[in-house]
Amino acid sequence: MRVDSHQHFWNYDPEKHSWISDNMQVLRSDFLPEDLLPSLQKNELDGCVAVQADQSEEETKFLLKLASENPFIKGVVGWIDLKSDNLSEQLEAYKGDEKLKGFRHIVQDEPDGFMTDSKFVRGVKTLADFGYTYDILIFHNQLPEALDFVCQLPEMKLVVDHCAKPDIKNGEFESWKSNIEKLAAHDHLYIKISGLVTEANWNDWKAEDFKKYIDAVVNAFGEDRIMFGSDWPVCQLAATYDQVMGLASKTTECLTPAQLDLFFGKNASRFYNL
Repeated sequence: MRVDSHQHFWNYDPEKHSWISDNMQVLRSDFLPEDLLPSLQKNELDGCVAVQADQSEEETKFLLKLASENPFIKGVVGWIDLKSDNLSEQLEAYKGDEKLKGFRHIVQDEPDGFMTDSKFVRGVKTLADFGYTYDILIFHNQLPEALDFVCQLPEMKLVVDHCAKPDIKNGEFESWKSNIEKLAAHDHLYIKISGLVTEANWNDWKAEDFKKYIDAVVNAFGEDRIMFGSDWPVCQLAATYDQVMGLASKTTECLTPAQLDLFFGKNASRFYNL
């Protein structure tokens, strides 16, 4: 099964989606399953994983409803208050929904120390008790804190979104690469090769801009822990879905057909139990 491991849906609301700034006008619209399906079919992808974009329980329920209505949505990564005192009770209520695979918090917008706060770590550990995964969304400068976080969760199914958002636009590489290699030493951690076009110059990028970053991830994590993700519709700030797919294919030409099968679906299917 070929899978897009990372994309989003929303009914645009200026208040809820206040992060969509004036220079992101292309995202000020509704993006729903019927808008994504033609791109999946054109690129011979069998399904996708829908990931939260809003930090609310209503978001989780919205995505689960879409998943129940659209079989090609193979899994949902929702949001829940991981610091809640009644987290276990909330998770218990979701146990009957097989499409719910994990959760994410937008840590990239949180202050230093949020990810390693004992209450937050305890909440993520509780996800593991219920069989859920956790997506790590951070900027490259948060990698050292992420390493501390990962060390506290030695058996938890974790995945880093968007290669931890390296500063491709300004060419920062060595520090990011060093931290990525340290993270990759933890073999329970996966990584998504996704969201890179929006970390480059939106209007003036070329495939060569990304190759050393993708090579570094593949070399560090190996063939069994990398996943393709489009980050649609956010990717449209810099590229179409077809361009993102083409970029992923071009920059992974060194992989064998069996390795490409892992990257374009089998690893995501295993990680999220799709």
